[in-house]
Amino acid sequence: MTNRIFLSLLAVLFSAVPVPSGQGQDVARRTDRLRQEERENYYKKWLDEDAVYIISDEERAVFDKLTTDEEREQFIEQFWFRRDPDTKTSTNEFKEEHYRRIAYANERFGSGKPGWRSDRGRIYIIHGEPAEIQENFGGPYVRPQYEGGGVTAVFPYQTWRYRDIERVGTDVEIEFVDTTLTGDYRISHDPWEKDAFANVPGIGLTEAESKGLATKHDRFLRSGGGEYYPLLALRNKDTPFARLEQYAGIMRPKTVKYNDLKEVVDVNITYNSLPFRFHQDYFRLNEDQCVVPITLELANRNLSFSPAENGRQIAKVAIYGQVSALGKQIIKEFEDEVATSFSAEHLQAGMAGKSFYQKTLVLEKGRRVKLNLVVKDLASGKLGTMQRLIIPPRYSRQDLEVSSLLLTDTIRTLDRAPEAEEMFVLGDLKIRPSLDHLFPLDKLMACYVQVYNVAMDQQSLQPSLTVSYRLLQDGKQVFEIVDKQGESLYSVSEQRVVLVRRFSPKDLGPGKYRMTIEVQDHVSNQMAMVSDEFQIVGSR
Repeated sequence: MTNRIFLSLLAVLFSAVPVPSGQGQDVARRTDRLRQEERENYYKKWLDEDAVYIISDEERAVFDKLTTDEEREQFIEQFWFRRDPDTKTSTNEFKEEHYRRIAYANERFGSGKPGWRSDRGRIYIIHGEPAEIQENFGGPYVRPQYEGGGVTAVFPYQTWRYRDIERVGTDVEIEFVDTTLTGDYRISHDPWEKDAFANVPGIGLTEAESKGLATKHDRFLRSGGGEYYPLLALRNKDTPFARLEQYAGIMRPKTVKYNDLKEVVDVNITYNSLPFRFHQDYFRLNEDQCVVPITLELANRNLSFSPAENGRQIAKVAIYGQVSALGKQIIKEFEDEVATSFSAEHLQAGMAGKSFYQKTLVLEKGRRVKLNLVVKDLASGKLGTMQRLIIPPRYSRQDLEVSSLLLTDTIRTLDRAPEAEEMFVLGDLKIRPSLDHLFPLDKLMACYVQVYNVAMDQQSLQPSLTVSYRLLQDGKQVFEIVDKQGESLYSVSEQRVVLVRRFSPKDLGPGKYRMTIEVQDHVSNQMAMVSDEFQIVGSR
């Protein structure tokens, strides 16, 4: 608005005062430039502020490819039309309600930043007013049993309850915690986050801690309140994967009235001067969706390193990915940048290593999609491309089944689940899968697998599993571990059992092997298995 007033005054001023022709042309150019900047700022604000929470990935991708103001105006008009609940009336009720929610969020949820940028503002703008808000202003707090029981003190927090959220479910609870005491309530990813005494020894203990069955450190061994924490009666919606599923759902824009988007740009890139290794894995998220981590590996010797401001040598790689239906409808687009750097004295050794990237996709089970990847070295301009058909498994709702088998030499437990998407994270474990399946003698290797539809013993309320790890070389079994005591069980819930087992390659010796994991469920009398090949080498 300020620019518009300025331009109006400028027009009046220069219409009243004669200027030399050369200066008049300069003024006209400056005026045109100001008008162009005003238009650009308008479209940027619309995309990054007004519509940021409700625009889909495919719509944003189309908007970014538009080149004229006329195209952008037509897109914005169609954007609101697609969401209008009643196109026969002159009023777009969705648009009016949307801007009302933005104004309400700015009025009610602002702190050190505008209310629309806060977590509460985002949820309110996407999903509207909750059916119920439970507010606690902080202080003494008696934990329910699904949070471990006991008495502590908490930071101010709010629990919003929605009766139903599309693609999420019914009776949805969203907890916001103000750990900074500034009015900036953030979405809680962990039931312990509101505990003001979480890191204070001796006070605010849970029932298990007061009885000596656990310590405060044990709370964070399983982010989100792990299944092995004593005297903890987790609700289904409190498990780490349920929280991940809910978070992914509530952050998504709602579906729009018309799903078909006209494809405006179709570019096929066929350069392959930057090779990379690719792998995808599959894990069940819920009855309808799969988590599909895609992992890329690039040899550092193929990257172009150049000096950075801090004296280090750095290489930057841009990654663009597009997931589309077989009918070419865009489902998801993403782009990221990977930076690898070394000090000057370590550059030569670093060039012998590798750089990794991972993107976690959430896809419908059984739906065949096409993945296109473009990788570009930003210094040299070299490109690598790949096209891959991805078919997430149709996991059964009753039969015992297993996920992909991850073989890795890099696995560790996180103190707590990350607040934002982070590469190589599954639940509360950080796992970087080995794409070349080469493991040196002097390092430990580990395997990770999820098991679904495990039956629970009605007396112990625990699974009864025998897990057999068999290693074959040239078709002959050379090594076997039979786990009947549950040593491999990393976590247990109604949705999945997570198995983690570590091995020492030096006990096997160099060579090529096949690992087979067989899971026997003694309650349901079912069996499932998964296998993969790997190689042990003297050095890497």
